[in-house]
Amino acid sequence: MRSRNVVLAAAALAALAAAPLAAAPAGARELRIAVLPDADSLPLLVAEAEGLFAAEGVAVRLLPFKAAVERDAALQSGAVDGAVADLLAAALAAQAGFQLRVASLTDGRYGIVAAPGSGISKPADLAGVPIGISTNTVIQYAVDSLLSRAGLPASSIQGLAVPNIQLRMELLLSGKLKAACLPEPLLTVAKAKGAVLVAASDDAGLGAGVLMFPASVLDSRLAEVAAFYRAYAKAAERINADTARYRPFLVEKAGFPAEARESFAFVRYAKPRLPSERDLASALDWMRAKGILTRDLDPASLLDARAIEAAR
Repeated sequence: MRSRNVVLAAAALAALAAAPLAAAPAGARELRIAVLPDADSLPLLVAEAEGLFAAEGVAVRLLPFKAAVERDAALQSGAVDGAVADLLAAALAAQAGFQLRVASLTDGRYGIVAAPGSGISKPADLAGVPIGISTNTVIQYAVDSLLSRAGLPASSIQGLAVPNIQLRMELLLSGKLKAACLPEPLLTVAKAKGAVLVAASDDAGLGAGVLMFPASVLDSRLAEVAAFYRAYAKAAERINADTARYRPFLVEKAGFPAEARESFAFVRYAKPRLPSERDLASALDWMRAKGILTRDLDPASLLDARAIEAAR
């Protein structure tokens, strides 16, 4: 496992060397943030593109990752200084002894969609139906949480492991899977091609996406992270105020598929805040029940509100 992480960290460093540098104050040290091509990262991409980080006096370089495992290796090795991640990744890092902290929630969307023509339209229709997921991840957590909140007993929720997200969507659209859980923007793509949305994380108030930083970064660079959050909040306000303006941005800058340009349903970006006690307890309890979390963690030790408090 260590050799695997070394390889992934090397790849992250190569990406860092190749990534373009956003405009920033001369001589400023970069704050390197790992992002994914999803709705959670959109305010960061807007802040970079519109010079909001530089306006706050902080040099930020956004590094795109396509796989969570590579992102986690980069964060744990120090190749990046922060990352768009999720509560499960934060708990697993803590279990492995890495001193990482959740500094805020992000706003994204995971959704359960039914195959075109499947006749499935509501959560109750999914009882006993295999749902394409990636196991022991935030995707499986979202499925279990959304369907449990809709009243389905745990015994009736059936996941089917399809780790490759693109393949998961293709199997869904071809009818070989009756249902699947997808993040944005693939959720929008699937809907545009006839899939039926059954349940979505933002509709249910499921908070799982986060921004995560090493404790050492928060200790030594708190003012920079606070400035980063001020820019993030301004970008979120701009998106909320005029989503139509950012439709071209989705494809041209954020790397979303072309199908998302007109049909993407923007999430409402909230001011940076910590996960609720309910969100955190729910995620940790689920991980323990699945045997993913094998030792007790103090929920408070995962959270650090200093940056968002300093940003106000």
